[in-house]
Amino acid sequence: MTDPAPLYDLAVIGGGVNGCGIARDAAGRGARVLLLEAGDLASGTSSKSTKLIHGGLRYLEHYEFGLVRESLKEREVLLGIAPHIAWPMRFVLPYVDGLRPRWLLRAGLFLYDHIGGRKRLPATKTIDLTRHVAGAPLKPEFTSAFAYSDCWVDDARLVVLNARDAADRGAEVRTRCPVTALRRAGAHWAIEAGGTTFLAKAIVNAAGPHVLDVLEGSDLRPDRKMRQVRGSHIVVRRKFDHPFAYFFQLPDGRIFFAIPYECAFTLIGTTDADHHGGPVEASAEEIAYLCEGASRFFREPVEPADVVWTYAGVRPLVDDGSGKPEAATRGYELDLSDEDAGAPILTVYGGKITTYRHLAEEAVDKLAGRLPVLTSDGWTGTAALPGGDFPVEGAPALEARFAREFPTFAEHAYRIVRAYGTAAFEIFAGDTGRDFGHGLCEAEVRHLITREWARSAEDVLWRRTKLGLRFSSEEALALDQFIRQEAAI
Repeated sequence: MTDPAPLYDLAVIGGGVNGCGIARDAAGRGARVLLLEAGDLASGTSSKSTKLIHGGLRYLEHYEFGLVRESLKEREVLLGIAPHIAWPMRFVLPYVDGLRPRWLLRAGLFLYDHIGGRKRLPATKTIDLTRHVAGAPLKPEFTSAFAYSDCWVDDARLVVLNARDAADRGAEVRTRCPVTALRRAGAHWAIEAGGTTFLAKAIVNAAGPHVLDVLEGSDLRPDRKMRQVRGSHIVVRRKFDHPFAYFFQLPDGRIFFAIPYECAFTLIGTTDADHHGGPVEASAEEIAYLCEGASRFFREPVEPADVVWTYAGVRPLVDDGSGKPEAATRGYELDLSDEDAGAPILTVYGGKITTYRHLAEEAVDKLAGRLPVLTSDGWTGTAALPGGDFPVEGAPALEARFAREFPTFAEHAYRIVRAYGTAAFEIFAGDTGRDFGHGLCEAEVRHLITREWARSAEDVLWRRTKLGLRFSSEEALALDQFIRQEAAI
């Protein structure tokens, strides 16, 4: 006789930033949580962003003042709870004659500085590009600019650390466990996933671009339309050696960023194109578009042959009837099933990485009325993510301490501390074992397997770290073989 399936208070479908954020919040409020992800954590949209925690300056043009305000408030919160994987960055917005007038840029940036309760970050300044270090890589016709504040984030690590904290608080995290069917079974949900049946009192559908697919596997009918918009990025060798990022505007009205990336590279993106199925990858046209856009500004042209890596993600946006993809709302909607329908299901439509924590808190607040086990008070705005228990300005001091205590890894202290924060000291204590190259040792890989659900070299090199930009194919193969043996795959 087989044991009955365990009953969870909440099953969260989707291991992206929203799903992991909801799992973390609910587990911290006392719920027994199951998180189900079809692939690896952050293997979809959540690792394919522009890596920014920002209010979305361009959203002001579409009058999304509430979304910008919410995002700017969350920017401050995320800096406080994750200072190892998120940090301030100054953005340079060159004035381009004939495009948005100076007064409009100045007014937008004034509003950007003041509607979100900015406390930690410096205000906007006008700069002379003929004298400022940020002007050196640009063509001489760009003589003035605005410098404003936003933040950078390691998006995939943000997801993994939310999952790690959820698990530390009692959640069960199952990756590579696709959901194939849902059905109400009395007062509960029966969920078929990975060849197993799970029971839960409530479900959160946070499957991102696949949110409607999940509903099709049940007797539910979605009451929203989704718009899938592909955003593509390119990575090239470093185009400038200063810490500023660029916000560029193009004659077609669109904007894109050029951001310092992984010390030796520059990240350029993003595009906005409706996605109608097929492979999610940067097209030749999108690559050419980004190269041409960057070449409008940089003295040294950017050619497709310069691109060392591309990535693309599909943003699941609420279809608000906007004409252009870039005009579609980046806001979110939370749809909770009616009480008389039986066991509750909450579906997450839309969202953006900056607002994930607030979205999660709002989602769990909605569920609290249907799941008595949930306490009513939100807590995630002040509790540090794993490794983030140090002051916002404390990363350089932590790097220096790590370099002193682990001199073998001193040249890699920046990468390691920016990935693990205070947890780095435990990970690298004792025998660090085999060196896979570029500062990636056996102790770190074991940590990623046992504590961060890594099951392949791709998981490690392109999500838990970005060392895929440096590893040779031979080094990656050796790493993959070790991981599969270690994880008994």
